[in-house]
Amino acid sequence: MQTIEVDLGERSYPVLVGPGVRADLAAVLPERIRRVAVVTQEGIDVDVDPGRPFETFLIGDGERHKTLSTIESLCSAFARWGLTRADCVVAVGGGIVTDVGGFAASVYHRGIPVVHVATSLLAQVDAAIGGKTGVNLPEGKNLVGAYWQPLAVLCDTDTLSTLPPEEYRCGLGEVAKYHWLGGGRLDDLDLDDRVAACVQIKADVVASDEREGGRRAILNYGHTLAHAIETAGGHGLRHGEAVAIGLIYAAEVACRLGRIDAAAVAEHRRVVGGYDLPTTVPPELTDDEVVELFARDKKATREVTFVLDGPDGVEVVGGIAEALLRDALAALR
Repeated sequence: MQTIEVDLGERSYPVLVGPGVRADLAAVLPERIRRVAVVTQEGIDVDVDPGRPFETFLIGDGERHKTLSTIESLCSAFARWGLTRADCVVAVGGGIVTDVGGFAASVYHRGIPVVHVATSLLAQVDAAIGGKTGVNLPEGKNLVGAYWQPLAVLCDTDTLSTLPPEEYRCGLGEVAKYHWLGGGRLDDLDLDDRVAACVQIKADVVASDEREGGRRAILNYGHTLAHAIETAGGHGLRHGEAVAIGLIYAAEVACRLGRIDAAAVAEHRRVVGGYDLPTTVPPELTDDEVVELFARDKKATREVTFVLDGPDGVEVVGGIAEALLRDALAALR
């Protein structure tokens, strides 16, 4: 087992990585926690024992259930069970479960504790860590949410062997972005070390910029195009697959701006292709749709911004001409 600390002063917490670490759930819960609301989904066959009375609350599977109506239903169910501030939410599942469970915990009684037991690769290396919670609106992904740090995150790598191939591949899209955030040749590491390396990078970034006032935005590498694809309906792609396409696109944009050379673009394509992830924009998604959706991205303030690689590493870049964005899209057709 490896333990990585997310250093946020009084709100610091451990992330445990390794086979079987969900068995440590009871140990990471403070003694003051009386009862536990376990939030999960049908089909997630991962048992947990919080070491005190608990009730299981199910949410629907898929992005279409990541909504404010799900939060309302979940909080109503908490209230009917009598959940109080002396209790805790434990979210057991992938990114949708940790996003929804964390957001429900952040607003119920104006905030109760939460622990994440991340069961998917995407959740273990990204979604469950850092305190970002949220749900979607018809206008875009993750537009309503809160920063709500957990008490702990348990990344039990045993659960990854139970994932369907497409769900595991989805997580590889998030792993791929860490190659350019300080991870280097992550594909040379075994699974546990690869997960731990990604967790360490994210923990360091979150500790330096908890609320995305600056550096934390680099964690959105590849996400501008990814969110546009997902907002447009997903076109059969999972989040990590959309991120993979977004990484290639970000490299093409950066190359056209003179920030990186063709060899760096080729390395992006090598990493993404090595993880057997898609590299082209869905053909039914038009350039006009993509460019319009860029303006809805959470990073956009007065102008459309991208997270791009460059001589000083990955950073936020704005003021990119629409013609250049369209030209880069052509390279992914």
